[in-house]
Amino acid sequence: MLNALAVLFLVALSATALAQESEDEWGVDVRGFALGTFSGRTTGQTPPGPEGRALLLGEERLRLDLTGWTGAVEAEVRIKLDGVHDEVGRDFDLNLREAYLDYTTGNLDFRLGRQIATWGVGDLLFINDVFPKDWVSLFAGRPLEYLKTGVDGLRVRYSSDMLNAELLAIPRFEPDAMPTSKRFFMHDGYASAAGRGEDLPDATLGNTEIGLRLYRKFGGFDVSAHVYRGRWRTPGQRTDNPNNPSYVMSIYPPLSVYGMSAQGRALGGVLSLEGGYYDSRGDRDGGDLAVPNSQIRFLAGYQKQLWKDFTIGAQYYAEIMSDFGAYKRTLPAGFARKERYRDIVTLRLIQLLMHQTWTLSFFAFYSPAENDYLLQPQAAYKVSDSVSAAIGANVFGGEKSTTFFGQFGQDDNAYVNLRYDF
Repeated sequence: MLNALAVLFLVALSATALAQESEDEWGVDVRGFALGTFSGRTTGQTPPGPEGRALLLGEERLRLDLTGWTGAVEAEVRIKLDGVHDEVGRDFDLNLREAYLDYTTGNLDFRLGRQIATWGVGDLLFINDVFPKDWVSLFAGRPLEYLKTGVDGLRVRYSSDMLNAELLAIPRFEPDAMPTSKRFFMHDGYASAAGRGEDLPDATLGNTEIGLRLYRKFGGFDVSAHVYRGRWRTPGQRTDNPNNPSYVMSIYPPLSVYGMSAQGRALGGVLSLEGGYYDSRGDRDGGDLAVPNSQIRFLAGYQKQLWKDFTIGAQYYAEIMSDFGAYKRTLPAGFARKERYRDIVTLRLIQLLMHQTWTLSFFAFYSPAENDYLLQPQAAYKVSDSVSAAIGANVFGGEKSTTFFGQFGQDDNAYVNLRYDF
């Protein structure tokens, strides 16, 4: 929270300076929305504890979106701030989604502050998009924009006819927001641990995350090369005794990612290709149970409009674990074993109706390797330019309760989103 307020203060100072120095017109645009999200369990079961309720999410949210600009220089200030009341957790919080200063000079664009970064071409499948995500939002019915969370950093873009480049420096690490047993039924290999903690990297120069993307068009395809040096955003678990732990520490080991992506029109639709090598720098031999092994990841996707206002999209994604033998040797007896090869197939269907005021959609994840799935049907209706509503569901299942989707088999939910834009 303090870091977010510091960024907000920095951006406010920048905006004031720009306005004072400007001899031309400057202005501020204020927009926003009020959003209610209510997600209820459909299984009739609730986890133990004060947050284990029939209501999985009960949120009232107020968004303020402020944009300031000046004619003196090519600069703009943007702030997105959410005030959130959580009925389940019984608290109120301020969430600074974005707060940044944009400045353009010649072929260079600078963005300083809190921002949401998106790389890669996958549809809800991520390889070179290594930036933080909120998986609770995806699994509990918040609008899709809340899957991505912001990072505090500096982004520099260079544009030219030959090659474009984007450099992103992030001095403070932000992990993924993962579901916890306070509100979800989920697999926990260390459920017997008496204590837990989290070891977040210090905000030092040596821990600064660096991402570089080089991109341009080739033969009608948008092609990018990606390099990232930072950390795994989903935690590993370090224990004092793997066979009988009394204390478990969540850690975020070093990671480098090298990848490529391409997207363009082909075969009458849009073809997407992406791949990457995950270099787990903290344990390249694969002998440390707390550190994820290195991986190769790739995906192929295709999207096509079959008839007016109806679109279908499908993807195949896979990840291959390196040093699988070392992983098996270090796995304690009784622990659920991951597969060397894990794959996911997705299907997206979208139908627009009644002058596009209705949107019927369906998204499905299915893993052939782990035999588990997540189904997400939704119906959204735009009542007017300012009022909209959506209802949907999240349906989990799987052969085992230890796989990624299968562990949430008791967390099926139905939700409604009500939104008013102003």
